[in-house]
Amino acid sequence: MENRELAIHVEGLSKVYKLYNRNRDRLMESLGLSRKPRSTPHYALREVDLDIYKGETVGIIGTNGSGKSTILKIITGVLHQTAGTVEVNGRISALLELGAGFNMEYNGIENIYLNGTMIGFSEKEIDEKLQDILDFADIGDYVYQPVKTYSSGMFVRLAFAVAINIDPEILIVDEALSVGDVFFQAKCYRKFEEFKKKGKTILFVSHDLSAISKYCDRAVLLNQGVKLGEGSPRDMIDAYKQVLVGQYELPQPAEGVPDLTADEQVRAALEKKRAAQAGVNPEKLEYGTQQAQIVDYFITDKQGAPTTAILKGDEFTMHMTVQVNEDLPAPIFAFSIKNIKGVEITGTNTMFEKTFLDSVKAGEKKEITFTQKMRLQGGDYLISLGVTGYEKDAFVVYHRLYDVLDITVVSDKDTVGYFDMESDVKVKDV
Repeated sequence: MENRELAIHVEGLSKVYKLYNRNRDRLMESLGLSRKPRSTPHYALREVDLDIYKGETVGIIGTNGSGKSTILKIITGVLHQTAGTVEVNGRISALLELGAGFNMEYNGIENIYLNGTMIGFSEKEIDEKLQDILDFADIGDYVYQPVKTYSSGMFVRLAFAVAINIDPEILIVDEALSVGDVFFQAKCYRKFEEFKKKGKTILFVSHDLSAISKYCDRAVLLNQGVKLGEGSPRDMIDAYKQVLVGQYELPQPAEGVPDLTADEQVRAALEKKRAAQAGVNPEKLEYGTQQAQIVDYFITDKQGAPTTAILKGDEFTMHMTVQVNEDLPAPIFAFSIKNIKGVEITGTNTMFEKTFLDSVKAGEKKEITFTQKMRLQGGDYLISLGVTGYEKDAFVVYHRLYDVLDITVVSDKDTVGYFDMESDVKVKDV
């Protein structure tokens, strides 16, 4: 690698956020009215070093909250680092968030020119690339409509078409392909292959481990803001799987990097004990009569460890604890899974499963577990929980929590649609 030219050089990169228990603490510290710090530092990235060479395709993998998107945003200048240096040699086209940089009131054509101009192209250069962009996006006459009227699929088609057809030297993509359909994804990956043949540099984040394995020359594994390692995609995917089941030992912080404070150590221990709570949605929808109340909920992997990430094909368990506040004839305990578009994909309850049809008394507490294999495709999903029942033929919702947990399915093989049929495929000569 010594004789190859660097496209991106990252050294000692750290990003620290200040966490406050109260808004009052934030105000007092900002005004200098407190003699001691009222905030706790949270490291989104901690002393990360990374070199990416021209012509490489490099993937970044890791669980939610590992710092993947943060490092991409710092490289592209969307965020500023707390410490460390970033050097970029080449023109970047970035697709970090769906439609980032688009004006929702403009139509598709106007946004193509807006984005091209922001990257540094002249109107003449954009004119020359316009037809390629329109052909790649393939959204028809919608390109003349305001983008606020687009579906998420049309949105990502246009955004990716702009990003990939303006001839960047470095392409940076953050999970954008998970929105388009499988055929559009295939077209994007064919474009990746064209880019590689032209000697372009590609850096992308994905939960699709099969894509990381197939298209990347190298992979980088992040966890809790720390770079655990880099190397061949296969080696890093194997290490990632160890991280998911808590069997990968984290490296010690580099010399000169502050050790975890006592408060951080307490939080880290609590997070390890109940890691699933990290996926709790603060904006969940909650309602019900409160005759019974869901007081605790989390997910465990096949080893019984709390988690927010499950390997496709592995067994996992949904746990919920319910406090009974009034006598109830026959409560029904349920959970369901949606994708991030809000489509309810699967779910079950104790009535369907015929596992609990008994009455309960006020003051009782029930722990319910649903154990099954994860057959969904790789990606992010939302879990909803509920306690309901029938009283004199009337359906009553005692407590519902919609979209209460986020879970990531990690896959090294995705098929078409929402779930994998686990087909046994054979090909033979005839």
